[in-house]
Amino acid sequence: MGVLYSRAQLLDVRRRWRAEGKTVVFTNGCYDILHPGHIRTLERCRALGDVLVLALNSDSSVAQIKGPRRPIVGQDDRAALACARAAVDAVTLFDEETPRALIAALLPDILVKGSDWSHFVAGREEVEGAGGSVVLLPLEPGYSTTATVEEALARRERA
Repeated sequence: MGVLYSRAQLLDVRRRWRAEGKTVVFTNGCYDILHPGHIRTLERCRALGDVLVLALNSDSSVAQIKGPRRPIVGQDDRAALACARAAVDAVTLFDEETPRALIAALLPDILVKGSDWSHFVAGREEVEGAGGSVVLLPLEPGYSTTATVEEALARRERA
């Protein structure tokens, strides 16, 4: 079970993990409606190291990226759901459009994104510059929060 950390708290605990020689894996996203694709991705991320940090876009960040109808699930509930996953050790929120500043401060050993982000991975330069690596995981076919939300809204409009 994960713990919700402020950015300052996460950076403090990162120092401890580094001193203990733990491999820290970092991934991020909106995780607006948690689905099996998210869960499998988190499990694959966790398998890459000793500690998995999941950074969630804050509500304002999700709205900026996805539009005014999002998020469907608020940041406090999304954080609680993420913390309840066995694969997730730490959860934090970020308000920016990308987590680049958070990644630069945290400097995880492994930065993970979905293969749909192969054109741009925020924090890649910082992680690789510090000797870490970037891993692109294939997406779980058939799962898309955006498609699920659009279908649900379309059904509501047809009703």
